[in-house]
Amino acid sequence: MTQAPVSVSLVIIAKNEERTIGKVIDAAKELVTEIIVVDSGSSDKTCEIASERGARVIFQEWLGYAAQKNFAIDQAQGDWILSLDADEILSPALVEEMKQLIASPGFAQFDGYKIPRVLYIGEKAVLHGGFYPDAQLRLIKRGAGRFGDRLVHEAIKMDGPKAVLKNHMDHYSYRTVDDFAQAMEKYARLSAKEFHGRIESGRAKPGFRTSLLNLFLHPYWTFFQRFVLRGGFKDGSLGLKLALIYSDYVRKKILYLRELLSGGTG
Repeated sequence: MTQAPVSVSLVIIAKNEERTIGKVIDAAKELVTEIIVVDSGSSDKTCEIASERGARVIFQEWLGYAAQKNFAIDQAQGDWILSLDADEILSPALVEEMKQLIASPGFAQFDGYKIPRVLYIGEKAVLHGGFYPDAQLRLIKRGAGRFGDRLVHEAIKMDGPKAVLKNHMDHYSYRTVDDFAQAMEKYARLSAKEFHGRIESGRAKPGFRTSLLNLFLHPYWTFFQRFVLRGGFKDGSLGLKLALIYSDYVRKKILYLRELLSGGTG
């Protein structure tokens, strides 16, 4: 009996992503049966570029990372959902692996597939220091999972069986080290608000996480772990800069959480 073809919907949320959106769609288009881009108000050519490549572009005011991605999933009609960020470009080797996987009889034995991800700062790949393989759940069976309701670092939550693909996608998230530092500042504040909400609702207690001792020790441990134990030094001066920025991100998360707990604005 001939296996029925599998339909895959590519869904992307975007705002002002003209630098990468075309490459994201071009890399994935031979895998998918429809392309949906949910735009939250781009002022550049994001929507035009996506439309030219056959995407159905839908405007939706910003709902938050998780809610926006779940809205995009809800627009899809495919048997499977390939949910990509607007700066995640599938490598040719990954596309070939996914083509063979989707056509195979064993494809549906898992409800989701995680994809390793290579972070780029500009055109420089970051392969050490805990930034790789950074596998993310991106391909899921329709109805098998949704993004958890978080302010930052949103991820698909699902109970079914998962597998990890061998090949990677390229993550062109930051043009410069300064862009990375600015993003970490934003994420520190959002992470603090996220954990503060958990404390306020009784789902977590501050404890050691907010202690002065942890404020002092955790950033140093983070730097040592990322730069030494996880090989960040192998990425040279870039690895050093990223380890320092990430350790400062950890310090700021704790500092902003302490401010919120003391009645500040974070």
